[in-house]
Amino acid sequence: MADKSGSATVGRAPRADQPQRIRNVVLIGRSGSGKTTLVESLLLASGTVNRAGRVEEGTTVSDHDDVEARQQRSVNLAVAPLWVGDVKVNLLDTPGYADFVGDLRAGLRAADAALFVVSGVDGVDGRTRLLWEECAALDMPRAVAVTKIDHHRADFSEVVAQCRAAFGDGVMPAYVPVVEGEGDSRAVRGLLGLLSRRYYDYSGGERVETDPSPDLAAETEQLRTALIEGVIQESEDETLMDRYMAGEELDRAMLVTDLEAAVARGGFHPVLAMSALSGVGVPELLAELPLACPSPAERPLPPVTTVSGRPVPDLACDPEGPLLAEVVKTVSDPYVGRVSLVRVFSGTLRADEVVHVCGHGLADRGHEDHDADERIGPLSVPLGKQNRPTGAVVAGDICAVAKLTRAETGDTLSDKDRPLRMPPWSFPDPLLPTALRAAHKADEDRLAQAIARLTSEDVTLRVEVNPETHQMVLWCMGEAHLDLALDRLANRYGVPIETEEVIVPLRETFAVPAQGLGRNVKQSGGHGEYGVCRIRVEPLPSGAGLEFVDEIVGGVVPRQYIPSVEKGVRAQMEQGVLAGYPMVDIRVTLYDGKAHSVDSSDMAFQKAGRLALKDAAERTRVAMLEPVDLVSVLVPDEYMGAVMSDLSARRGRVVGSDPVAGGRILVKAEVPQLEISRYAIDLRSLSHGTGTFNREYLRHEPLPPQLAKEYAEGGS
Repeated sequence: MADKSGSATVGRAPRADQPQRIRNVVLIGRSGSGKTTLVESLLLASGTVNRAGRVEEGTTVSDHDDVEARQQRSVNLAVAPLWVGDVKVNLLDTPGYADFVGDLRAGLRAADAALFVVSGVDGVDGRTRLLWEECAALDMPRAVAVTKIDHHRADFSEVVAQCRAAFGDGVMPAYVPVVEGEGDSRAVRGLLGLLSRRYYDYSGGERVETDPSPDLAAETEQLRTALIEGVIQESEDETLMDRYMAGEELDRAMLVTDLEAAVARGGFHPVLAMSALSGVGVPELLAELPLACPSPAERPLPPVTTVSGRPVPDLACDPEGPLLAEVVKTVSDPYVGRVSLVRVFSGTLRADEVVHVCGHGLADRGHEDHDADERIGPLSVPLGKQNRPTGAVVAGDICAVAKLTRAETGDTLSDKDRPLRMPPWSFPDPLLPTALRAAHKADEDRLAQAIARLTSEDVTLRVEVNPETHQMVLWCMGEAHLDLALDRLANRYGVPIETEEVIVPLRETFAVPAQGLGRNVKQSGGHGEYGVCRIRVEPLPSGAGLEFVDEIVGGVVPRQYIPSVEKGVRAQMEQGVLAGYPMVDIRVTLYDGKAHSVDSSDMAFQKAGRLALKDAAERTRVAMLEPVDLVSVLVPDEYMGAVMSDLSARRGRVVGSDPVAGGRILVKAEVPQLEISRYAIDLRSLSHGTGTFNREYLRHEPLPPQLAKEYAEGGS
């Protein structure tokens, strides 16, 4: 595979033979926080590459996609393995933009620890706070890296305070930057390790370890005391607190070991200070990754069942155990074809062996469930866009598998003689719809194939063909997600696309009862048509459909033609009587009519039924109906007022609001579908990226008179 990154790679292909020598660390943070640049610095410091790439130049290891190079932001999950001594660290660089949450969730699934990257300039945003809570729910060990500390507007102390307010009291600085000057002349001279009481001087361009000056030690003594007390509280040595309170000087090496153990257990979250561009703090982070992050062998496996759903207990991260692996991401490479990113949880995955592929339970999103055997293709160790061949991958490690034809994101790979299944991790529903069509009719088949491949790669995409409007609707997470999908359809698959507004399926119904006459009498000298029927039409409650009642007495309409009248009524309901929208929720009573012994027929009475419904519609008021959804919006309490006002402006009716853990409010409202087609975008703006929502169809309700008039006259 061609490597377009500007980072020249050196050394051996990262490969481990035991789970204890592996660390899987996911980098999480808002877009622009510096995750990708930090990965480059760590790769350079570890000797994995001999030249660091730059986001602005599109030459980084992580952002190797053409779209990422053009947009200068991550849109894909990328794996960057490096070695620290004899430990392999798989860095999982995730997109920071909310639209690409699917790749973020994939990174969380593949990782055993999380490094939250927070800009020293911009601080903590609401979405990062939500992601911290998500990792806490998974009991995932977490640490914080404050980047860009050499920026003239950076404020390390303020950002640490924000982290503690957002993430809890378990967040404490382990290193403190030493800064000289103000404004544009501000410069980071070095770092002070609070526990080790060692000063790392970067002022000369090289990292030099010395003792701190007495003034610096005195200035940071309060921070050091707080850190020691925090470590002692999390220590498994119950005698430490008593010894500390008695005034005993605790061994520094022991404190550092206890801190690293507390981080691995998830009870303590150190804050490290760094500048990825200048390299300040990068060696310190590189040294801590294998020590403070747990190995896969120390983390429990996700729930595992047999294919039939029976729980499988006592499965461990053991290279000699039964095979259990999962496809966490699928991509289509123009040179290789389909490439699957796989995390091995148990056993050893080997090239050219036959495994069982078990489905992921996402059939409602257009992702077919699987239950079949498939041969593993070539295995490789991914480093950005490079893939270095390998023959086997042990439990706990991550690899790329080429040319899997059946397995998709979320599928489980296991021994063919002992098939297992891991339940899929949670994905948010895509809630931004866009109608697509091929620019040229000849490309319609190619579009269908390209859409199928695109949705097999990304489980946060959903495609449906509306049976009423016949539109192909692609559901995305947001505008950036849509732009990426359209770009790939046009450039990767070569299908020119046109987009259009999604048509909301309206309905028609009778507002008040009416009667209608259907007279279909045609005499032309030969065999004619004769069918006459009289009907009463009454409105029914929403969702009732058509209720057809036969009140014919005396055989005025022969028994064999009564179903023909109903068939004609149903056909006219599908076409509508006012603006071409389907008619629903009416009771039609056939109470009178006439027939001819020669000219009456099934078709004659079908036409009569259609005419009768149209005649009744002309004699009364026909109402236009719009679909209404139950919308549930989850937002922080501070945005509740703005959200409720916005829902009201969309003709929504708020039906309730309930407090939720974490200082959030769940607002429920009934909102017309016509008003929420772009709500995924608008809510993100209203709530500064912290709000989420879901929607489900509730019922159809009458359109307001002015809107009904516009649609009846063929308006928007």
